[in-house]
Amino acid sequence: MEQDKSVVQRDETFPWLDNVSDFLDSKYRIPFTNIRFGADFLIGLIPYGGDVITFGMSGFLVLTMAKNGASGKVVLKMLGNIILDALVGAIPILGDIFDLTYRANRRNFRLLKEHYQEGQHQGNAWGAVLLVLVILIAILFSFGWLFWKLLQVLDRLVPSPF
Repeated sequence: MEQDKSVVQRDETFPWLDNVSDFLDSKYRIPFTNIRFGADFLIGLIPYGGDVITFGMSGFLVLTMAKNGASGKVVLKMLGNIILDALVGAIPILGDIFDLTYRANRRNFRLLKEHYQEGQHQGNAWGAVLLVLVILIAILFSFGWLFWKLLQVLDRLVPSPF
């Protein structure tokens, strides 16, 4: 009896995902303490650009987990973890402290493990995804409208040189 290809691929990818999430979030330890950190924390120390890089790395992990059969509900939770990590991580000093404790990649790996081994987080997330998309589009249009209004005010305040 042949084993399903996706199951074989998932079983082979699982240790890799565990190692990468560990490398990003908890590979190293500050000597004489229980404080662990990873590459996510170190790269995140680079102002602004570091958070973009680590967000991309975390996004790649979520994409890999989704490719290996994570349900829509799990993927949505994972995206929430990395978005929260990126948003709070972008705040100077507070974000760096947050990165030491939150460990979004380890949380995401734990979600994936719970999904496969314990059957948790099953289900479709299309309703939530569509709601998020509608909210993002509304925010985008709001910013566009505010920018347009700002340009109109500036046009009235600053006389044209021509």
